[in-house]
Amino acid sequence: MTYLEFHFKITPLQPGSDILIAELAEIGFESFVENPNGLQAYVKQEDFSPDHFEEMAVLRNDLFDISYTKKTIAQQNWNAKWEADFDPIVVDGGCRVRASFHSKGEETYDIIIDPKMSFGTGHHETTFMMLQHMLVHDFDQKTVLDMGCGTGVLAILAEKMGASKISAIDIDPWCVENTNENIGLNSCQHIEAKEGGVELIQEQAYDVLLANINRNVLTDQIPAYVKSLKANGILFVSGFYSEDLDAITAACEANGMQFEKNIQKNKWVSAKYVF
Repeated sequence: MTYLEFHFKITPLQPGSDILIAELAEIGFESFVENPNGLQAYVKQEDFSPDHFEEMAVLRNDLFDISYTKKTIAQQNWNAKWEADFDPIVVDGGCRVRASFHSKGEETYDIIIDPKMSFGTGHHETTFMMLQHMLVHDFDQKTVLDMGCGTGVLAILAEKMGASKISAIDIDPWCVENTNENIGLNSCQHIEAKEGGVELIQEQAYDVLLANINRNVLTDQIPAYVKSLKANGILFVSGFYSEDLDAITAACEANGMQFEKNIQKNKWVSAKYVF
């Protein structure tokens, strides 16, 4: 599988970078690496058309000066690239996310992620905040769904925190393959990764549902998420801006769930909903 790598130079960097990431995600970009001048963004070559950029408001906004270059990256080059770009992260002193070529730290939960092209290393605000939510939740003997699993990092933390059964679902076969590889790296025994979408979700099957996707997908799929939860189930979501929180909350309330709390990092938000 061949990917396109875009290097965006953004002035001013914030909030330009956050807005650009959100809009790129809407047109199929999967992974992002932020840097001091802008960001690198990745999309499958077969999924990209230059016409997509015409749909992006941020590129027409006079408040931002955004330029870019692009190049093609073959699949076999991806791991070497991540070895150069991927540094370990520590979440609230309790969880370390690292690549296999990094040394283990002293944190309670040590997660090894070799990300390939999948989204979810903890570097992006949305993944980081989902991990923060998880670290203060009780997963012991819980059934969990990681919807849009990416690298599988959330599912892996759920197992390390005691979850008894975890389903990890993604529409992208590349993500499912990567999740399975990371399951092996972490010696996980209770995660099943599947390729597909909401059609794979079972009703009243999960104690906890984790969904780090984007506003449009979340609002569309929240009815299915709610139906999939057991009584007293918990929903953690991210992948959207602070100004989108009301829309996400309205969708949850329309389906019988209530807002409990949220975390905000820069302009990104992650929220918890309960029955």
